[in-house]
Amino acid sequence: MSRICELPGKGRQVGHNVSHANNKPKRVFLPNLQNVTLLSEKLDRSFKFRVSTHGLRSVEHNGGLDNWLLKTKDDKLSARALKVKRELKKAAAAA
Repeated sequence: MSRICELPGKGRQVGHNVSHANNKPKRVFLPNLQNVTLLSEKLDRSFKFRVSTHGLRSVEHNGGLDNWLLKTKDDKLSARALKVKRELKKAAAAA
């Protein structure tokens, strides 16, 4: 399983460990991923995602999973998140 956030798509970054002698061996910075269950208010269902803590904060800041998915571009979302977004749009069109 790759270390990529399912919602904002945050992935690994590459950098250096810099020692006191200014040696620079390469290293990898991994995102802080958590398995969370997010509730969709419009669909009355819960969905399990593997989300970074940064992504979880942005979801909470935008007022929940429904609002965040509708505001986010499709190219940043995983396949599972896109499926939920399509269900949200279908439910909004039916209402």
